[in-house]
Amino acid sequence: MEYADENELIRILRDEYFQECKSLHIGEGSNLLFINDFDGIVLHSAIRGIEEEEDSDNSVLLRIGAAERWDDVVAFAVSRGWSGIENLSLIPGETGAAAIQNIGAYGSEICDVIESVEAYNQITFEKRIFSKAECEYGYRHSYFKVPEHDPHIVTHVLLRLQKKPCYRLDYGNLREALADSQLSLSAVRDAVISIRQNKLPDTATLGSAGSFFMNPVIPQSQFEELRVHYPDMPSYPANTATSSSGAFVKVPAGWLIERCGFKGKREGHVGVYEKQALIIVNHGGADGNEIAAFAASISDAVLVRFGVTLIPEVKYIQ
Repeated sequence: MEYADENELIRILRDEYFQECKSLHIGEGSNLLFINDFDGIVLHSAIRGIEEEEDSDNSVLLRIGAAERWDDVVAFAVSRGWSGIENLSLIPGETGAAAIQNIGAYGSEICDVIESVEAYNQITFEKRIFSKAECEYGYRHSYFKVPEHDPHIVTHVLLRLQKKPCYRLDYGNLREALADSQLSLSAVRDAVISIRQNKLPDTATLGSAGSFFMNPVIPQSQFEELRVHYPDMPSYPANTATSSSGAFVKVPAGWLIERCGFKGKREGHVGVYEKQALIIVNHGGADGNEIAAFAASISDAVLVRFGVTLIPEVKYIQ
């Protein structure tokens, strides 16, 4: 069931039959794994549009419909010389889902530029504008993903982009990819697209849900213990508050999976992509249960070898 605007969404939410049914709101569905057929109503937004809410000497504030394809938004911003999301090029999905998931790549996250998020409460039907702080952003986390909170449907996302570029190049091999290019927003976008296309499968020919697992965030003390046995284990700043147990670091899940021998491995219809160990692919014919079982075998192997728990970035739909 698709709705074209906020008024139509409210009519659906207030409908007695809809309230009696189980419901699932999705974006493009690129980050979902259906274990079984969903016995309920699937909702999808058709709210599109990119509007300039504010325009100053230094920045521009954009109000974006939740159904806008995320990469189209990036292309739109880069074409106008507005900085802040160029590192997030070619990430699949729609803008509303991007804000819920807090997508990130190459040292950037969408929360870096989010000013506010407009959403409707599915229980009270009230519209609420969430400030960036109220969204409670963390690594692949937001307020909207917490089961204990009332469910909300995002209709618009407001992004503040800068007119003077502020490049983030010290992540992965992005700087290396730009070595022969004149630095510009377009050059960064092109480099990110090239890197992603070279290491990620084309979903038109090989099914996948992108990065299957989140990069685990572990205590610095645990990382130091692991590095005694694995001196080449990479890590990145976790941007996680220090607790009484000390600081935290982020370890690449792909590195852990590859060290467990899964890169390029195939079992039946499912396997790990040969160019990127973080990607589980469907070679054709696998159902959700087969993919979930293969993912569980990866998690088990990483836990046994490293004592690190992998958490799926993909959302399972039962």
